[in-house]
Amino acid sequence: MPQLSAGSPAPDFTLTAADGSQVSLSDHRGRHVIVYFYPAAMTPGCTKQACDFRDSLAPLASAGYVVLGISPDAPAKLAKFVDRDQLTFPLLSDPDKQVMQAWGAWGEKSLYGKKVVGVIRSTVVVDPDGVVQLARYNVKATGHVASLRKALGV
Repeated sequence: MPQLSAGSPAPDFTLTAADGSQVSLSDHRGRHVIVYFYPAAMTPGCTKQACDFRDSLAPLASAGYVVLGISPDAPAKLAKFVDRDQLTFPLLSDPDKQVMQAWGAWGEKSLYGKKVVGVIRSTVVVDPDGVVQLARYNVKATGHVASLRKALGV
């Protein structure tokens, strides 16, 4: 699937959160939403990235941003991740990868020099009207949140 770019409409979704609730992008209409895609809960890079979002949540929230993390992990695994690392934002399960595909976060990537198909670590910022404001693909787990905050002026 093609990747999203600034100015394109953000595809709506409804996914199951770690706590079993259903979360839709449209639930957050009227607010800025940071949607980030990561390969696997509780792995070193994904933990670093999630903890960076957790630690930046107060300034992001005060600037009007909501953070949603999406991976193919089952809600039960996400719940363990939330508990283990005291994550304070919703983690959503996309086991069939339909949302990842619609958002351009699933496809061919390079992993340790090999071409593989999987989750492309990505972050998309959606404006209050549901339009993509910023889309970054193949981001690094470490340092990405700081770079994103700088780009957003937060």
